[in-house]
Amino acid sequence: MSIHIKNLTKYYDTQKAVDNLSFSVDTKEVVGFLGPNGAGKTTTMKIISCFIPQSEGEVTVCGYDITKNPMEVRQQIGYLPEHNPLYLDMYVREYLAFAAHSHELDKTTTKASINKMIELTGLEREQNKLIGQLSKGYRQRVGLAQAMIHDPKVLILDEPTSGLDPNQLADIRQLIKNLGKEKTVILSTHIMQEVQALCQRVLIINKGKMVANNTVESLKQSASSQAIITVEFLQQLDKQALMNIEHIAKVEEVGKNKWQILSDGKRDIRADIF
Repeated sequence: MSIHIKNLTKYYDTQKAVDNLSFSVDTKEVVGFLGPNGAGKTTTMKIISCFIPQSEGEVTVCGYDITKNPMEVRQQIGYLPEHNPLYLDMYVREYLAFAAHSHELDKTTTKASINKMIELTGLEREQNKLIGQLSKGYRQRVGLAQAMIHDPKVLILDEPTSGLDPNQLADIRQLIKNLGKEKTVILSTHIMQEVQALCQRVLIINKGKMVANNTVESLKQSASSQAIITVEFLQQLDKQALMNIEHIAKVEEVGKNKWQILSDGKRDIRADIF
């Protein structure tokens, strides 16, 4: 088991950003972390990576507790934040050497690791350029190379394909897919197509709570049997009147006298609503 999380909770003052999350990620598993903006994905990733402390709960990475053994945890993790924090006035090789030095790699290992990462991420033609001269796609590659320079067992990637053009998107996706053959990967995104292309399993959170934890195929089959109906009434309606209808799973008010209704997929509920 690479990552194990039990009852994880995080407060910012009185706001609960992560609410009692529990899940595990196996070795060499690529897991998609899905949810709307503000769902708590980045906060969870920062806690796993020892950037911020949890308020409650337990997190272990490769058997190390993030509270008791933070340095050992950091040695196991490669982290690419959503906003790739590169030094734009450094050259690619220079920056990777700096990252390797931060992980206390010796000179021989550093040189070998830089060459390996440049080849793995396709940076051969750009390796002697300033990072500030690179396109966003190549900057993402540099960020991935930095995250892997110390050969970690776990990769945590926060929206690594955000803002990329279609060609860059395909390249980065293929790279992540290849990495998943050797490493444990948690990939944050809010794009379902991304999860389908890269992941074996998906975790979906909303408002800090876990709402789904299953294989991509199982979630697709589950969703295909459900129906979402939007209906507008002439007058104000009590929400409970809708919830009392059989086979309604969820009801949400989306406008004045306007409701979005999710069925459980067991039968057509439109006549009952009418």
